Amino acid sequence: MTTQSPAVVIIGAGIVGANLADELTERGWTDVTVLDQGPLPLAGGSTSHAPGLVFQTNSSKTMAQLAAYTVEKLKSLDVDGAWCFNQVGGLEVATTPERLAELERRRGWTRSWGIPDARILSPAECAEVHPLVDREQVLGGLHVPSDGLAKAHRAVIALMARASARGAQFRGGAKVLGVEQRGGRVTGVTTADGVVPADVVVSCAGFWGPEVGAMVGMSVPLLPLAHQYARTGQVRELVGRNTERSEAGLPILRHQDADLYFREHHDRIGIGSYAHRPMPVRLDSLDPSDDVSASSMPSMLPFTEEDFAPAFEDAQRLIPALADAKVEEGFNGVFSFTPDGGSLVGESKEVAGFWVAEAVWVTHSAGVAKAVAQLLVDGRSEYDLHGLDVHRFEEVQLDEAYVSETSQQNFREIYDVLHPLQPKESPRDLRVSPFHARQVELGAVFLEAAGWERPHWYEANAALVEQLPAEWAPPAREPWAARFHSPVAAAEAWKTRTAVAMYDMTALKRIEVSGPGALELLERMSTGKMDKSVGAVTYTLWLDPAGGIRSDVTVARLGEQLFQVGANGNQDVALLLSEARRSGLADQVRVRDTTGETCCIGLWGPNARALVERLSTDDFSNEGLKYFRAAKARIAGVPVTAMRLSYVGELGWEIYTTADNGQRLWDALFAAGQDLGVVAAGRAAFNSLRLEKGYRSWGSDMTTEHDPYEAGLGFAVRSATGTFTGSEAIAGRSEAAAARRLACLVVDDGTSVVLGHEPVLVDGEPVGYVTSAAFGHTVGRPIAYAWLPAAAAAVGSGVEIEYFGRRVAATVAAEPLVDPEMARIRR
Repeated sequence: MTTQSPAVVIIGAGIVGANLADELTERGWTDVTVLDQGPLPLAGGSTSHAPGLVFQTNSSKTMAQLAAYTVEKLKSLDVDGAWCFNQVGGLEVATTPERLAELERRRGWTRSWGIPDARILSPAECAEVHPLVDREQVLGGLHVPSDGLAKAHRAVIALMARASARGAQFRGGAKVLGVEQRGGRVTGVTTADGVVPADVVVSCAGFWGPEVGAMVGMSVPLLPLAHQYARTGQVRELVGRNTERSEAGLPILRHQDADLYFREHHDRIGIGSYAHRPMPVRLDSLDPSDDVSASSMPSMLPFTEEDFAPAFEDAQRLIPALADAKVEEGFNGVFSFTPDGGSLVGESKEVAGFWVAEAVWVTHSAGVAKAVAQLLVDGRSEYDLHGLDVHRFEEVQLDEAYVSETSQQNFREIYDVLHPLQPKESPRDLRVSPFHARQVELGAVFLEAAGWERPHWYEANAALVEQLPAEWAPPAREPWAARFHSPVAAAEAWKTRTAVAMYDMTALKRIEVSGPGALELLERMSTGKMDKSVGAVTYTLWLDPAGGIRSDVTVARLGEQLFQVGANGNQDVALLLSEARRSGLADQVRVRDTTGETCCIGLWGPNARALVERLSTDDFSNEGLKYFRAAKARIAGVPVTAMRLSYVGELGWEIYTTADNGQRLWDALFAAGQDLGVVAAGRAAFNSLRLEKGYRSWGSDMTTEHDPYEAGLGFAVRSATGTFTGSEAIAGRSEAAAARRLACLVVDDGTSVVLGHEPVLVDGEPVGYVTSAAFGHTVGRPIAYAWLPAAAAAVGSGVEIEYFGRRVAATVAAEPLVDPEMARIRR
């Protein structure tokens, strides 16, 4: 018995929409209609003019995987024998020492993510691979043979033909006027010719995405920006090298120090530039009804020669063959940029069945389409999509001015060498905790995340560095690892382990789940048992249908029908809402983000109890408030909820109160703890301490790619057979049988601090990658967590971490490194 496939309407027939139609029909979902306001197959969006350079290397494993799939899929396509992907390879050149070091780091990513045969080249080798490059201008390069050129509009033709043969319909000249919905889910899409029925609607509208999202009240945070692309006249050195059909034979080329990229067009050269000012484009200034041709379309704006002139001079310096060439034609092409540079994928929180796949470039197009098809058909993707989740942004980040400013900044920085801790310079101070004024007084050095100002360390503690015992003194760091770091973090970690410290935990996402269906919803979602007594706190996992970790959370039962969830971000709010809707509990559950109205101090250290007992008559003894229990209390007259938890491995509590009481709570604790050695401590110390305890960070250490047993979190799965999401998938699995493991590594030399995403080698070959790393101030050694094959993860095994081309020896260690008996935290 076959099940009829749902009716799917895809809005947008560009490279993403056409790929999605192909992926869905391949999986048996054949009732697919693709609508586009432009003529087909050249609809006039970004696909129609995309230069087509596909560089796979990326700091994100997911984006690298999506690009690799795109390469393989486009290689398999042709139109009457004409290529859709020309695998000419890719070359990135360095003209500064900083860029050359960055290319070493990027080569490390290729080894971490399995992109084959990437090599660092000498200047002479760069010129050999790409003879037009002036070897005197470069210090070296990164060559990836599997990169190449995509012929996007030709690929669309091939994909349309294949999807149509399976039953999909493509309609050009069909402008979407509205999205129909009833009872909180989509029912169809309105065009001038009537309503097209739909069970699922996917917007692949590119830079028109915000306009389509608005039809269902969904914010799609992207900004259309114009990007310059020019073609020269005939270049003498290219004459006779390529045919009209092959177009190119030299590697695609990036000169990131000048914000430029290059490709061949037969005997001419195409030049793309990000060196110009950002050029935001208003959608109401574009006329989708304009006549569309290969040289004229709504997404191709007039070329502004004055913006390109300096870039062309840089291009001529790198490629002397351009000295006598002229720019014959050019345009300012419209592309989508987002606040963090990532794509946007996911389902509406409010309207079931409405999905987006936006801000996707040709490089990742087939991969994103495959991921979305898997989400729709299978309920999960093989790829970790948290970095693309449309719900990853906080409400303040959806503001039009914020989207505009940050997207333009991402345009400026697209080729910059950026440190993983490097914060935005603007906008800042969007979200501050009630403790912010006091933190400023203490000289807090703030980094930024999700709009929050988060203290990384406090300069007020600088004098403590001189007081550190010899065994706590941190070694000097090399320049890259020393950026956005201070030895003050060692002093703050020392005080946490030996006295007491106050950590601002306000930015931790807090979600209130209440109502008669709250318990049932959380039981359905959680690997741990939720039906516990009031006051119980549970660390638990939320899995996808295949057992991958969608999130790890702490759930405190504050009442019979009231729970507080300590979550990882806004995507967890969306997940709760979608699961409530899917399980028929939406009318019985209220999901509310309480982060902004509350605040939290993590008070941890051996003197934490002595400090709290000075300010409270409530029972904070071990018997009065046991580990993983919560209770209402008063501290210095402030009503609080105290949870006996610790992410740093020391005695203490997460202490919550309302935002209006926050500063009073901070002041009382800080004043009363002076003779107990209290300090304010920041995220740098926090991260070091949590790694010493082996505490995982979701999104870095584990994702939907990993199950609880591989991640060393089997203890969080209830032993009895459950009916939670993913329970059937993980039944019978165990840590002993896991083929890969998240392993704790200690760096042998005691000084080399890595930062994450570096490849891990065994016998010189990459077998895994680093997820999180820090200097362990208690143990006096750098620590790294890494995914490794089980055979390489045995305690005592030797490995190497490749850091900027240098091999750093490390040893797999038993975890946790500090207090494995948990005596400190339970006292």
